[in-house]
Amino acid sequence: MEQPGHKAPLRSDAQRNRERILAVAVTELTRCANAPLSAIAKKAGVGQGTFYRNFPNREALVLEIYRHEMGQVADSAAALLAERDPEQALRAWLDHLARFALTKAGLAEAIRQATCAPDGPAKPEPSPVLAAAELLLRANEEIGTIRPGVTADDFFLAIAGLWQIEPHNDWQTRATRLLDFVMDGLRTGAPGR
Repeated sequence: MEQPGHKAPLRSDAQRNRERILAVAVTELTRCANAPLSAIAKKAGVGQGTFYRNFPNREALVLEIYRHEMGQVADSAAALLAERDPEQALRAWLDHLARFALTKAGLAEAIRQATCAPDGPAKPEPSPVLAAAELLLRANEEIGTIRPGVTADDFFLAIAGLWQIEPHNDWQTRATRLLDFVMDGLRTGAPGR
């Protein structure tokens, strides 16, 4: 018997439908923050009923995409640490974060719209991304490649300029330059240097 408050696992076909909806929605909402839900359902190859069973409204869809995308960014930190030294892993993760921030401009606008409505849901906390940053920072601090005591909050304040870069121009050059400055700042005072 199902416990109150617990959802039963989705059947495999229902899970595939949900994944298709999310994949199409990421593309469409990245392209246009106001993409019609009916167009997303049609491109995902599902009916309106199936769509609304999974996502009762635009806000639910957008917040699920946000959680999923942030989860992928967060999960990449451990994967990078497993295959690179901590300093290279941190820099690669910064590049990954920049790509996410600057190629998903429409999605960011859709998230802003969904969470800024007076009766809309609150934006989920970026806890997994903060935890990923902490993981990378602590790994670097441990081997002395960054200055001691840098917190995830400090780190995100330092890279906040990423969200000021215009995503439609030559964002890669500007993001690389900004992230090089951040890495130089993290290295200043590092005991292993």
